[in-house]
Amino acid sequence: MHLEASAVESSVCQPRQPVAILAYHQIADAPDDPPPYHLQVRPPRRVAMQLGTLHALGWRGLSLRDLAPYLRGEKTGKVFGITFDDGYCNNFENALPVLRALGFSATCFMVSGMIGGTNAWDRGRGIAPVPLMDREQLRAWVGAGMEIGAHTRQHVNLRECDEARAWDEIHGARQELEQALGSEVRSFSYPHGLCTPRDTELLQRAGYRLATTVATARAAKGDDPLRLPRISVARTDSLAYVVARVVTPMEEWRARLRAWRRGRGPRPAVPVGS
Repeated sequence: MHLEASAVESSVCQPRQPVAILAYHQIADAPDDPPPYHLQVRPPRRVAMQLGTLHALGWRGLSLRDLAPYLRGEKTGKVFGITFDDGYCNNFENALPVLRALGFSATCFMVSGMIGGTNAWDRGRGIAPVPLMDREQLRAWVGAGMEIGAHTRQHVNLRECDEARAWDEIHGARQELEQALGSEVRSFSYPHGLCTPRDTELLQRAGYRLATTVATARAAKGDDPLRLPRISVARTDSLAYVVARVVTPMEEWRARLRAWRRGRGPRPAVPVGS
């Protein structure tokens, strides 16, 4: 019996080796931009060095769409995911040229109700307003071989929404983005990385195939494709640290170390190799 592609992609992921998915937010210029916060990587050459080093080591960065066969275990290789949350113009201006130069692809998760606006959800948090991509930039992003995913309509915390509001934010975001792009949207990122089993069920009903959280780990065999972990890149992260989290078992070792400290397993050996 043959399964529909969507049914296969909605099944449990079966990667043959752990796959890192990097999570970026702002890629800002320096020194005249608004004061940085921990998810603002600056200057852009830091991202170029991170991705360029991985490229030099033989690794390839991919959008969630392009990473899907590796997550399902249909392909193997030295690959990792690249994602950008919120849809900042500085992703388009500062990250896209790097991605194109390296032959990488990436997914940008856009807040559909704020296309061409600013990060209004950050008011009151001490984070300056920053422009978000407009329709023309979104289409150019897709035209460059990148992917656009959904990040709700208004960047809400889904755990604080009733089911009707959550459905509107999840399903409505996909509808608005597909109308703006004229192409399919199948990936999603939970704002703040937070979700409930209800939200995952709504995503499946809305037709999404892959979704990301901010649970810190590499995607491994048995992970739910609608609750994939990621590795957030912060402005203070060193080049060596970012690279090691992608190409070595560092995250798995840290998870075992946390379990050991809680008395839930043996003390892990220091990881060696990838």
